[in-house]
Amino acid sequence: MTWIVLGFLGIVFLFALGAYNRVVALSQRIGQAFADIDVQLKQRHDLIPNLIETVKGYAAHERGTLEAVVTARNAALSAHSPGQIAATETTLSGALGRLIALAEAYPDLKANANFQQLQSELSDIENKIAASRRFFNNAVQEYNTGIQQMPMALVAGALGFTPKEFFDLGASRAEVEQVPQVKF
Repeated sequence: MTWIVLGFLGIVFLFALGAYNRVVALSQRIGQAFADIDVQLKQRHDLIPNLIETVKGYAAHERGTLEAVVTARNAALSAHSPGQIAATETTLSGALGRLIALAEAYPDLKANANFQQLQSELSDIENKIAASRRFFNNAVQEYNTGIQQMPMALVAGALGFTPKEFFDLGASRAEVEQVPQVKF
């Protein structure tokens, strides 16, 4: 009888150990995915001053737009949690969109090779951020599902594993998903 109880406790211990290791692995995947997003955001933040300087030479009287981009960039640099970062990056994306839209009003700026290169780099970085965000959100979804499914929920809850936040576009999702208008 003692061997049966010890065998049962051993099985429970091995299950708990396996569940713990699985949750830790899922949590590490989230950390890795967020680090990928962070690298892309840093590249975008580093590109912004060059973009502003290029635009400033052609559209110096557009000070409000330029200041909005600088303010949004500074806010994005100071954000820490995924939720804060998502919110500040959404604001920064809107400000960058307005900055890029200035090129339409200034044909000389639109034709500037440096501006075109920076705009191309920004577009590439935006695509990489979107891909990294999808990978991160997938990792969060797997983790959140994993810690909520039985029987792992018993182990995860007892060990303090809590659901993670998605890197979500929030209120501006409608703006991002809106089909762009093309006018000739």
